[in-house]
Amino acid sequence: MISTETGSEQRFYGIAASPGICIGKAYLVNREGVQVVQKYELSPDEISHETSRFRAAVKKADDELNAVIANTSEELKQNSAILEAHKVLLKDKLLYGKVLSTIESEQVNAEWALKKVVTEINAIFSRMTDAYFRERADDINHVADRILRNLIGGQHKSIGTIDKRVILVARDLSPADTSQIQLERIKGFITDKGGRTSHTSIIARTLEIPAVLGLHDATRNIRNDDIVIVDGTAGVVIVHPTEQTLLTYEERREHYEGYKAQIRRRSHLPAETRDGVHVRILGNIELTEEVVSVLDHGGDGIGLYRTEFQYMNRKEFPDEFELYDKYRDVVEVMGEKPVTIRTLDINGDKAVAFTPENHESNPALGLRAIRYCLKKPDIFKTQLRAILRAAAHGNVRVLFPMISGVEEIVAARRLLDEAALELSRADVPHNRDIPVGIMVEVPSAVIMADALVRQVDFFSIGTNDLIQYTMAIDRGNQNVAHLFHPLHPALIRMVHRVTQIGLEAGIGVDMCGEMAADPLHVPLLLGLGLTELSMAPASIPAIKRMVRLVSAADGQALLQDILRLEKVRDVVHLVDETYGQLVAQKVYGDMGSAR
Repeated sequence: MISTETGSEQRFYGIAASPGICIGKAYLVNREGVQVVQKYELSPDEISHETSRFRAAVKKADDELNAVIANTSEELKQNSAILEAHKVLLKDKLLYGKVLSTIESEQVNAEWALKKVVTEINAIFSRMTDAYFRERADDINHVADRILRNLIGGQHKSIGTIDKRVILVARDLSPADTSQIQLERIKGFITDKGGRTSHTSIIARTLEIPAVLGLHDATRNIRNDDIVIVDGTAGVVIVHPTEQTLLTYEERREHYEGYKAQIRRRSHLPAETRDGVHVRILGNIELTEEVVSVLDHGGDGIGLYRTEFQYMNRKEFPDEFELYDKYRDVVEVMGEKPVTIRTLDINGDKAVAFTPENHESNPALGLRAIRYCLKKPDIFKTQLRAILRAAAHGNVRVLFPMISGVEEIVAARRLLDEAALELSRADVPHNRDIPVGIMVEVPSAVIMADALVRQVDFFSIGTNDLIQYTMAIDRGNQNVAHLFHPLHPALIRMVHRVTQIGLEAGIGVDMCGEMAADPLHVPLLLGLGLTELSMAPASIPAIKRMVRLVSAADGQALLQDILRLEKVRDVVHLVDETYGQLVAQKVYGDMGSAR
């Protein structure tokens, strides 16, 4: 956490997890977990009792989660799948089975066995380059903490019992914690841990309350009843604000609330530039239940349906009917609007059981995504059959991730044809005539775009991975995270090449990375020729509004100026100088940006 001080006022900068501004008194929540666990050895005749004690603690944790799910507010019913996943984790062989075997083989107490297993799991997750999957370790830790509290008889105060208007301050908050938030009492929250792609962050955005995560030591710098300002749009937390700061942020808060209400009212209108270019704004989802949020925010379809969640934290792969059932639900709710289903984008063995035996020293460059699917055609075709069956119910597109060359897309299409043939022979209703696309997220795909364009119906640019692979950086590594920038000249030139090739070939080109969710980037993306952008549902109204404020012609002029620049800071300066004030005024009023 970076901080600056002006008199008694302190400013801290973290991760902007959920937009908005709130002002209020801090309420520290004790979510430290059990940090010290003693080890003691068991005699052979004590092992049975110890395993029974562990099973009882797990059963109690399961009952607790059932109670949370039953009492979840209507606003969060769509996120109950996250809590259901925590219930599955309670009995996952990676956690449950390994703890039992550790108790028996090492003859140690359940608390020690649990801590040891969780430490091993965290080591495996920490080596994953993708921030989304690395943060799934939080789910394991939340579940383990709940079991551990039950083992030692600790108390867990429910956030739902807080009876005053406050801002939560915690080391960490689990999805179960945030699911109990009462909107009439909790204004927002800040945490030491967590990231933008964590489930806690997802729930905060669903609730649409301000949240700043990843502050590292907020709980050591903030005390109960301290006056705190949380700016979840800029990732800023201000403690002991001066009177002038309070006035400034109260005005910003009122302006932001008015701005949000205004753009929500118009979010269902088409996104069309001042010079008549229509842009489709779609939503990214990972849970079936999130489709409602896309529609509520005015989304024109699903631009990226991440399917990994159905494969994670379980003992076996999902079968065809289970996948089909999930996909069909989304497709039917969306009606005529497009649903882009991305095939499995994770190492499948790790998705099902994150065991040391399956460890790769560098999983980001290993057997993942399309590489794994082509090596495991039976698993891949199960998913493809489910997608083709769901396509009989609406407007479906299939998207293959991490394509690096022509051979991979040819092989993937062949398996898609085989899946369709199997369904035809079994007389199962399906639709083979669906658009086929690839994620452009590795440099080789950019270089080979002129050849790949002949194999597909559309390109989908994933800027998150494309930046990491192009710049050879892990944005989760604080030593190099500053190099991760969507306005890097190299990235812009790569996107320009892909869009030009796509336009010349007459195929669609869209963007589904985080770059698409920033209003400041909209003019440049229009200049690049992109007319379909996909993002988190909550970002849709602001992007639609920005599209209406600018012209594609001005974006093209901006692009030409940018293509002549060689340094990130020069590109950032040009974009900010040209459109920064427009964005800041719409969000914060005439006071400019939060920083």
